[in-house]
Amino acid sequence: MKRRDALACLLVLPLAACVSGPGQFAKSDIDRIADLHRREVQASLKRLAEKLYKRNPREWKKGGHANFEVAVAYLFEPAREGLSPDPGGLRGTALVLAGLAESYPHDRVAAFVGGLNTMLHDAFEGKTVFFFLDDLDPQKLYNAARNVEIAAWKLANTRHSQPEGDLPAGTPLLFSNELSPVQNLSFEREFGRLIGYLDVIWQIAADKTQRTVVKVVQNVTVAMFLPI
Repeated sequence: MKRRDALACLLVLPLAACVSGPGQFAKSDIDRIADLHRREVQASLKRLAEKLYKRNPREWKKGGHANFEVAVAYLFEPAREGLSPDPGGLRGTALVLAGLAESYPHDRVAAFVGGLNTMLHDAFEGKTVFFFLDDLDPQKLYNAARNVEIAAWKLANTRHSQPEGDLPAGTPLLFSNELSPVQNLSFEREFGRLIGYLDVIWQIAADKTQRTVVKVVQNVTVAMFLPI
């Protein structure tokens, strides 16, 4: 989507539906849009975690949780905002990669989603709400969007090279999309939604700050994660 098209779409967003209160007087329309997109990004991540835990129940069991709902609630507990779920303290794309390594002994879903979550926390400068004097770095948000694309590809294509328990070699490390016996592309759609939110907000941030974003064209199959 071109920048002018994205901005035109945002102009018709129902800003009146955003939470109102005294703090709203310190916000511009762009800040309210940033608030909305930050909430949607977090909601999208939460949906991904729920989907992954449902398809990979062995992972929430590794974390010692009673069920997948408890595991998701732990990942997105407000008091843990910006904190890594990894016992070793890995975060960001390093944690995503660790969770998709065959040798990773802990909850892979927590590693994958927690890695994305901490990466996005950093891309949004550690903020969940925005005010008039807050500026976002469009390059970080652009890089974050591309990193989500890379993470989605790795999730879909990383497989066991050796059997693990009852899982034979060639089995995905984490089950996500499936084409048979019943087609399920809900993960692909959720990743697309998440990337779309990020692509809109980096364009908004670039216009607000008058910064130029360096765009990177990569082959997703061999792409390296971009710095945040």
